[in-house]
Amino acid sequence: MNRLSDIGTIKEILSRYGFNFSKGLGQNFLINPSVCPRMAELSGAGKGVGVIEIGPGIGVLTRELCEISDKVVAVEIDKRLIPVLDETLADFDNIKVINDDVMKLDLKKLIEDEFEGMKVVVCANLPYYITSPVIMKLLEDKLPVEAITVMVQKEAAQRICAEVGSRESGAVTVSVNYYSKPEMLFTVSSGSFMPAPKVDSAVMRLDVYKEPPIKLDDDKKFFTVVKAAFSQRRKTVLNSISSSLALEKNVVNGILLDSGVDPRSRAEKLTMEDFAEISRRIEI
Repeated sequence: MNRLSDIGTIKEILSRYGFNFSKGLGQNFLINPSVCPRMAELSGAGKGVGVIEIGPGIGVLTRELCEISDKVVAVEIDKRLIPVLDETLADFDNIKVINDDVMKLDLKKLIEDEFEGMKVVVCANLPYYITSPVIMKLLEDKLPVEAITVMVQKEAAQRICAEVGSRESGAVTVSVNYYSKPEMLFTVSSGSFMPAPKVDSAVMRLDVYKEPPIKLDDDKKFFTVVKAAFSQRRKTVLNSISSSLALEKNVVNGILLDSGVDPRSRAEKLTMEDFAEISRRIEI
């Protein structure tokens, strides 16, 4: 079962199981044979490493991860794919497939139960519609993982991997950079998938910090301020924060000035330290 990226093989397998692609689950299976080996290699998977894979599909990436890692736990929400995976992964004994929604799983417990004594990484080809929620869950749960390597929409990867304080940055950029160091690894054309999406994808790796790059008094307040600042990107940070948090403009203006931030700035111009200083001073 080593030709899982072959269109004919995929169609034959799926036909036998009566499988139809679900638009609602954002299913696009890889048919470019060069992508998964490269993704697995760059993810940090290897000897002594356990891997959590999210959305294995028919197991193309899963097989590559099983080849080089001690153990792989794949979380698949679509129960129709479980018998397919039983077949495509039958020649591996270091794989466990869980039929569940990753957003509802206790991943800390999963890691404790399945990967004792191992380093752990996450590797996944994420559906576009749930990219940010999955990434933020993985980071906010503060899991004992070394790195998170995911394939996402190219535009999303560019925003996440943008430098905080640059024009391309957004709330998700600040949030991801608080927890990890993101890096764009390589791009993947839309023609590498079946069915082909309308946009290209990119693989990025987030190296998770053991300690965040800045110290915060209140994590929740920090992220509330970040979201408020980016809530109306075309407006100044003064207008965005005061409007989103229902605070008087003169109060917010004073906090920004005391924090060393020009109230006329746009949110994308602010640094991580700027947001931290504002969150220390603001009362919400």
